[in-house]
Amino acid sequence: MPSQFTIRAASDADEGPLGVLDRRTWSPLHAVTPRPEPPYPSFFATTGPEDHLVADLPGRGLVGYVRLGRPTELESNAHVRQIHGLVVDERARGIGVARALLEGVCALARERGARRLTLRVLGPNVPARALYESAGFRVEGVLPEEFLLDGAYVDDVLMGRSLAG
Repeated sequence: MPSQFTIRAASDADEGPLGVLDRRTWSPLHAVTPRPEPPYPSFFATTGPEDHLVADLPGRGLVGYVRLGRPTELESNAHVRQIHGLVVDERARGIGVARALLEGVCALARERGARRLTLRVLGPNVPARALYESAGFRVEGVLPEEFLLDGAYVDDVLMGRSLAG
């Protein structure tokens, strides 16, 4: 597989391919919502393309995305941004797509005035946690047994990193 991918801002034209990618990559390892079923909502129903970076791989199209948001709408929390989703197609893993998306989202958050970037990840998602730790994120809290998924209680792990300096 070619490893030359591009990280870029999402556009309105990416909505359909992102919806397909999101459904194809759904997994109980990272999703707290039920498996998507038709009729599928618009991918940009809650946040627009301006809050997404995508990974584009020649010959494959979109193979990943990251969604950036705010943890709250409070003015006192305006210096913090939160990753609200990071997805990489299984067929494009191992070539640096997730790391490049993380680097891109850190830069985007800084551009938007953020001093901190946070995220939430399910405790059993060991590969994602290792990736985030290698990108400078640290565990800042754990909500034990926060979700009941497939009959098992799983922890919600809160991670964050500074963007200052």
